[in-house]
Amino acid sequence: MLEGMSYSTTRLVAPVTLDDVRGAQKMLSGVARVTAMEGSRHLSQLVGSPVHFKCENLQRTGSFKLRGAYVRIAGLLPEQRAAGVVAASAGNHAQGVALASSLLGVRSTVFMPQGAPLPKISATRDYGAEVRLHGQVVDETLAAAQEYAERTGAVFIHPFDHPDVIAGQGTVGLEILEQCPEVRTVVVGIGGGGLAAGIAVAVKALRPDVRIVGVQAEGAAAYPPSLAAGRPVAVENPATMADGIKVGRPGDVPFGIVGDLVDEVRTVSEDALSTALLLCLERAKLVVEPAGASPVAALLSEPDAFEGPVVAVLSGGNVDPVLMQGVLRHGMAAQGRYLAVRLRLTDRPGALATLLGVLSVVDANVLDVSHVRTHPRLGLTEAEVELHLETKGPEHCAEVGRALRDAGYTVIA
Repeated sequence: MLEGMSYSTTRLVAPVTLDDVRGAQKMLSGVARVTAMEGSRHLSQLVGSPVHFKCENLQRTGSFKLRGAYVRIAGLLPEQRAAGVVAASAGNHAQGVALASSLLGVRSTVFMPQGAPLPKISATRDYGAEVRLHGQVVDETLAAAQEYAERTGAVFIHPFDHPDVIAGQGTVGLEILEQCPEVRTVVVGIGGGGLAAGIAVAVKALRPDVRIVGVQAEGAAAYPPSLAAGRPVAVENPATMADGIKVGRPGDVPFGIVGDLVDEVRTVSEDALSTALLLCLERAKLVVEPAGASPVAALLSEPDAFEGPVVAVLSGGNVDPVLMQGVLRHGMAAQGRYLAVRLRLTDRPGALATLLGVLSVVDANVLDVSHVRTHPRLGLTEAEVELHLETKGPEHCAEVGRALRDAGYTVIA
């Protein structure tokens, strides 16, 4: 289920201007890639007009975060650079700060949660940062980084709540207009709001007719209540697989810009996110993390709501392989291509083979079988089987269920 809300506010001061974004673009020349713009025939057919992907998942470090981090660190005074920088992140911002610091010859320390995926920890270290693991959640990690900054004099590099960071992210908007000058709608995921704010500054200054649509995960949607209240409002215990946009409170600086310049903020479900990630992988051959797939999820959820040509910003591609397995399975289940069933049968020789024969007749591919013979809930002659099946869509799932029931099996789940 997707929800859409529109907002209109008026503010007198813009903390980030088009000139700031253009200055950031010059600064990033030769540092950040001008990422590709790829067309999506499948989404174009659904929307009824051209849809393009802005592939920031192919940016250095695997996300747009390098842009803002580099501009922020490059703008530090010599004495600030000498003190080093510190950041807190579970992944993308950590890698952006690490690489930007290395390129600029600045010492960096990055605090990451103790449960951060090992590939992201390793990549952050490889980019040159000293990694310190602290806390179980990002809020604890953030507090540790800020305490370190106060104690050592290192400059804290915020992931989204600073004008220089927003200006750097806004260079994505300039590239969109250069690569797709006919664009009518830009769709971008929103966490703290830095990327959406930067893109909106650049695009609206040059093309005020272009509609900017932000997308949040339903379980971590702080912007709709914040915009309704006219101030940043924290959402308690944000929960979503899209960790790149799992932010409990909008940043003060991007909040004002988003309220002024972003035309609409929509929310998408976890099912929509996993389906979008699967589409990017299968149809576009692009590895995209759930946060990066959020604009695609919005387009899939309500394709008629977007005027084309549309540019969907794929903000990052840093997805943990373990999470990827679960998300892909979730996406397949949402499309009716993966089915888990639990059923009870008589525990006798050949019973499992008979069951598998029923599934073979309806062409269901068995991925995994769990067979339990001893349990307090089972009778003396009973066994319980859990099957994970690859199926061909909702109708095939229903056919499998009918075949099992017709064969006399009691499907528990």
